[in-house]
Amino acid sequence: MQGPHVQVTDVNAVNAATPRTGASATFSELLKRVKAEGLLDLDPRYYVWRLSLNSALIAAGLAAFFLIGDSWWQMVTALWMGLCGGQSAFMWHDAGHKSMFRNKTAAEVIGYFHANVVNGVSFGWWVNHHNRHHSNPNHLDKDPDIGRRTAIFDIKQYATRKGHQKFVVRYQSVMFFVLLLLESFKMHKTAVLAIAQGKTKRPVLESVLFLARTAFYLTCAFTVLSPVLAVAFILVQQASLGFYFGMIFAPNHKGMDVRDGDEETLDWLERQVLTSRNIRPSWYIDFLYGGLNYQVEHHLFPAMPQKNLARARELTREYCAERGVPYHEVGFWASYREVATYLHEVSAPVRSGEADRQLERAA
Repeated sequence: MQGPHVQVTDVNAVNAATPRTGASATFSELLKRVKAEGLLDLDPRYYVWRLSLNSALIAAGLAAFFLIGDSWWQMVTALWMGLCGGQSAFMWHDAGHKSMFRNKTAAEVIGYFHANVVNGVSFGWWVNHHNRHHSNPNHLDKDPDIGRRTAIFDIKQYATRKGHQKFVVRYQSVMFFVLLLLESFKMHKTAVLAIAQGKTKRPVLESVLFLARTAFYLTCAFTVLSPVLAVAFILVQQASLGFYFGMIFAPNHKGMDVRDGDEETLDWLERQVLTSRNIRPSWYIDFLYGGLNYQVEHHLFPAMPQKNLARARELTREYCAERGVPYHEVGFWASYREVATYLHEVSAPVRSGEADRQLERAA
């Protein structure tokens, strides 16, 4: 199913007009161009700088927290720490994709620290979850990023929604963004369940890190701040972090091609390009999104260092134009407008009552 906002090119017609020698022939040619410029080569010095910057941001937030003390000005600190948590997510993200360091141990240390310690997220769970997403983006049955949402991306998903979930779906063009405020709490819950159910490779390590992080976080909040202020700080910090998480990931695929069924009809290049949306780059967009605004290129080359994505974008846009493959890139506000419009249109049968009537007839 194609989002109504995307200019559609008949991929089958393009395929017929462009003979291929194999399922990944088009991607192989693009890959050669990317490798020729060394864009997949790692640059640890870049990530040392990024890790240092991230550490400085967190240190500044902690210093402000202890210096300001028991004051409502701490709400500003809470917002700042939410931003820092989102920036830390880029560190565990790139470590998990092995785009940071060749040494596996070094990458895992970065991943576990920034996921489990800084954000209370299970790094082991996330790596498995995210790899499955990359293999089948926007696939109704195979992409876990679609499956874990209350919102629906195809009307066929509505049959599994119960109780309050139906209300969320009815108004999902708004509720999707409202629920992002709870995303951080949801990630904490997921981490606990994943560790308890043995869905991580290192459950003992993750448990220790998660508990140590929770103890430090709560001790600082309720020692430095009064109880009411401590609760307010936690709610604001977690809500801002969750919203930042969600706003980073929401425009990447939502509203783009949704795929279904067991038979794969798209090759690797088309599967990644047709389901991904770029946000037009600038220095501040690149910083806020940690390079994930280059979503097309990130999905085509998951192990590519963040600093090389801009050049890869130029090569990919050029190549897609040559081969007639649609490449979708919009501005910041337009990306969220497209997501909201898509969610609104998918849930139209729910608001009209037609979806419930069909379920009643089927029963």
